[in-house]
Amino acid sequence: MIILTTLNAKYIHASLGLRYLYANLEELQSDAKICEYTINSRPIDIAEKLLEQQPTIIGFGVYIWNCQETLSVISQIKAISPETKIILGGPEISYETEQQKLAEIADFVITGAADKSFYQLCKDILAGQLPENKILRSKPVELAELKLPYDLYSDEDLKQRVMYIEASRGCPFKCEFCLSALDKNAYPFELERFLTAMDKLFQRGARHFKFVDRTFNLKITTTLEIIDFFLDRMCEGLFLHFEVIPDHLPEKLKDKLRLFPEGSLQFEVGIQTFNKEVQAHISRRQKNQKSKDNLVWLRDNTNAHIHADLIFGLPGESLESFAQSFDELYVCRPHEIQMGILKRLRGSPLIRHTEKFDLRFSPEPPYNILSNNTVDFFTMQRVNRFARYWDMIGNSGRFSFSLPLLLADSPFDNFLKLTDWLFEQTGQTHKINLKRLYELIAQACEKLIPENHQNLVIQMEKDYDRSKLKGAYQLLAVSTKQKQQPPNRAMHSARQQRHVKSLTNN
Repeated sequence: MIILTTLNAKYIHASLGLRYLYANLEELQSDAKICEYTINSRPIDIAEKLLEQQPTIIGFGVYIWNCQETLSVISQIKAISPETKIILGGPEISYETEQQKLAEIADFVITGAADKSFYQLCKDILAGQLPENKILRSKPVELAELKLPYDLYSDEDLKQRVMYIEASRGCPFKCEFCLSALDKNAYPFELERFLTAMDKLFQRGARHFKFVDRTFNLKITTTLEIIDFFLDRMCEGLFLHFEVIPDHLPEKLKDKLRLFPEGSLQFEVGIQTFNKEVQAHISRRQKNQKSKDNLVWLRDNTNAHIHADLIFGLPGESLESFAQSFDELYVCRPHEIQMGILKRLRGSPLIRHTEKFDLRFSPEPPYNILSNNTVDFFTMQRVNRFARYWDMIGNSGRFSFSLPLLLADSPFDNFLKLTDWLFEQTGQTHKINLKRLYELIAQACEKLIPENHQNLVIQMEKDYDRSKLKGAYQLLAVSTKQKQQPPNRAMHSARQQRHVKSLTNN
């Protein structure tokens, strides 16, 4: 028995990598099985479920989000069943392999694309012909030789999980924070074969397609054919997610994007920074003004949901220069601004800047940057909190009326002030009750923006009302009246507020 397994971040994430391995196991497939778990499961429970099937070989997919949990699972498997052969693969274990404890306790590690090499290793192990080397380097894979994995998505997967799709592999760009910088180019799958597989998925009921291509709009002729394929099948519930190059939206593509109805299209747009000096440090090629113009065009002319990425902590980036990038991006009005914190991905070329820019990363996954020569540790912590609060407030859509007034003409600086105030009051960046969050922001408005407080409260009432939280609107309305009443009426209002809270809590 061969088991292919990984620990996903959440249940809804179905592993595309495992399905590629299984699809290309040739004659061994009949004695193989995919078993997926999540990082929230207890390692000992995972070990029990795997071992009760008495596998000869277990292959683990190792990623930055699951490497610690995977280490715990394998440690227990080896303590109980040392004869079980453990094979590791995946981006986290493919670089700096010899220095990792995971590699020490595994029997074999396959680095690089293992679609074919995993099959060969399993075949050798089962034949008793163990390789001399523990670490095996995969040879480049010809995409035309691969069997596609999409038939392996089960009916349950199609109903409950995200379908990860790739029309190409690789990336022609060399952004040094990314492992794709190691690729020489982008390589497409044969289009007709790919679209045939997509049609089968669609006919089976798949409606949520998340493309993992790094540069979906790189070759526009291919992009248009894929877009037309889905436009011809447009129906209720169809949703497509693409990662796109921000400065490459030719008119032919724009014409097609106008045709997608609301709720059917999401673009992930990597901006990272608008600072030209920082872009040069990380070998990032980007036409900044064209990128901004395209973001604005997408908002004004399409129904696409736009998720734009920034990265804090890049070499040469200061708090002030990042604030400028944030403000410039905010003006473009993406639906979400994802505030990423720079991570040290094993194998990425970014490490060459370590000494010059004094890059210091956490030794624990996900290896977030802790400080550099332009941003100290305490500032980095402030921006980490900013990112968390921004997800709760800026990206949530719950404060669409009040947020523009909160941010005014200095979005980053004003939200950083709100961040500092919220953390000072709560000491928390997680598990803040939604109703409590509304109350805190209303208090922050009065404290931080007293000159515009009354107008902000009016907008907060609209946000409260739209939230559908029971009693939320009354509470804020009472607070507003209390501010305007003489002392004796204010005391009565305070009692009324406590009464409303009591009713709400009950």
